[in-house]
Amino acid sequence: MTSRRILVAFHVLARREAAFLQPLKDAGFELEFNELGRRFTEDELIARLQGKCAVIAADEPYTDRVFAACPELKVVARFGVGFNSVDVEAATRHHVPVAMAFGTNHESVADYAFGMAIALSLDLPRHHRTVADGRWGGGFHPGFWGKTVGIVGLGRIGKAMARRCEPFGTVLLAHDIAPDETFAIQHGIALTGLDDLLRESDIVSIHTPLDEKTRGLIGARELGLMKPTAFIVSTARGGIVDEAALNDALEHRRIAGAGLDVFVDEPPLGSPLLARDNVILSPHIAGVDENAERLMGERCVANILAVLEGRDPGEGFVLNPGGF
Repeated sequence: MTSRRILVAFHVLARREAAFLQPLKDAGFELEFNELGRRFTEDELIARLQGKCAVIAADEPYTDRVFAACPELKVVARFGVGFNSVDVEAATRHHVPVAMAFGTNHESVADYAFGMAIALSLDLPRHHRTVADGRWGGGFHPGFWGKTVGIVGLGRIGKAMARRCEPFGTVLLAHDIAPDETFAIQHGIALTGLDDLLRESDIVSIHTPLDEKTRGLIGARELGLMKPTAFIVSTARGGIVDEAALNDALEHRRIAGAGLDVFVDEPPLGSPLLARDNVILSPHIAGVDENAERLMGERCVANILAVLEGRDPGEGFVLNPGGF
């Protein structure tokens, strides 16, 4: 008999009464939550997936070993749009579809990246510390109006970022390996090479996926092209920006500041970036505002129900149709 038990591995959902999970309960599924307050390790994931037919996944490791040890698992539904933690080839070999929540959190991520860009440009962290330390004054800040914003990756999130910048009189540059030229023309975006974008931008915002081509995309050489007054923001994936090179550039004031929501190691315990006074750091949270949470949750539930009923959820949500 097929299992009717589902693991909700994303620990944040253990602390919320999420209405979007109700259709699973209505369909007779029993839900088990991750109460640890953190992601599962590989061994913990294997133990908790025993007897489960589906999982609502965060970024815990879905390896060949996990799939081999969990024969009842029928679908991995990612609560998000990245899949770096899932061995998709292994999932396919074990006939486990990997379903994504594409198109659900791009507005949330763009809001966050835009907020970081504004906060850095207005020097809000320094001004906050000035008042909190009992001091007053603080000098001029760069401002955001009329600045040149370089968007690296003009997909859903990059486009949403561009739309937010438009009303502020910004000059928009973008770099993408397969740019939407129609969108660029409509929004007055100059498509350019990465080096030129880095040289000319006052704010650089990273919106590319992480793959072998983008790993280490922004390293010491690239940071060296930026203006000493420029800021860099990344809400994409850890590993795209070389953190050691970024720390060195910040330490020697070769760039003015950075906003990071993503890191190679999460949390980035012991990272020298934690001690910098010209950075804004956050815990990989850009894509999960309340609206995005609802949309991602609804998509996950729809994906699970479709796959367990033997249907393709459609619209390219399943990464590996061969997993069916």
